[in-house]
Amino acid sequence: MAGTPDLFVVCKKCGSEVSPYITECPYCGTRLRKRAPKIIRPGDRPSPRSGRFPRPSLPPLRSGELPGISADPLRKPWATALLVAASLIGYLVIVYVRPAQVALATLDEELWRLVVAPFIYPSVWYQLAVLVPLGLFGWRLELRHGPLLVLALFIACGIGGIAISAAVAPGTDLLGAPGAALGMLAAWALPDLLRARRGLDHDADLLGVLVMAVLVAAMPLATPYAGWIATGAGLLIGACGGLMLLRTDGARR
Repeated sequence: MAGTPDLFVVCKKCGSEVSPYITECPYCGTRLRKRAPKIIRPGDRPSPRSGRFPRPSLPPLRSGELPGISADPLRKPWATALLVAASLIGYLVIVYVRPAQVALATLDEELWRLVVAPFIYPSVWYQLAVLVPLGLFGWRLELRHGPLLVLALFIACGIGGIAISAAVAPGTDLLGAPGAALGMLAAWALPDLLRARRGLDHDADLLGVLVMAVLVAAMPLATPYAGWIATGAGLLIGACGGLMLLRTDGARR
């Protein structure tokens, strides 16, 4: 039949009969041809225009088709970028004002401080320790679940954590959002941590997550503007969010 390869070919150097689908003789290593002929499988039909076999194609991934995977994995995490950019700009405010003028100590003060305080950092190292996990885990959460979840977690864990601290233990000036960083870290890592305990596959580097968590949780020891209550409240709220995400992903499967 025309176009059908021979049953075997003979090596010109050693005279061995070898398969026509290889490019080198397995006995002496002599080059037989540049490339092996294409294997024609039953059901393959060449394209009437080009004479080539059609390439297999997959339809585009639809939103929600695979649990935990976004339909557009390359989209830009604009919510996380917005939060990080606002925090970077907030650090410049300290150059012109004193921390006490923007920090929140009690709920009796101006409410605008409750919104502004999570974006203000009195030092670079405090800002770096918080923004690295906030940006990393906020980005991963946004790719999986969208920007609204990231904004909601920042409001609940960052702003909400400061509000809880000001209500429970007033009198401490609070700046920055370590609660938001721990909350997003917990929301991202807790589902994978539970999967690891059950022996299921997960894609989190739990050791690296633990190191970041310890670093952020130790911020109240390093600066008086990071309160224990605000940081712990953000962690608990984020953990609750992670449990909800785990249950939601389980319901989709």
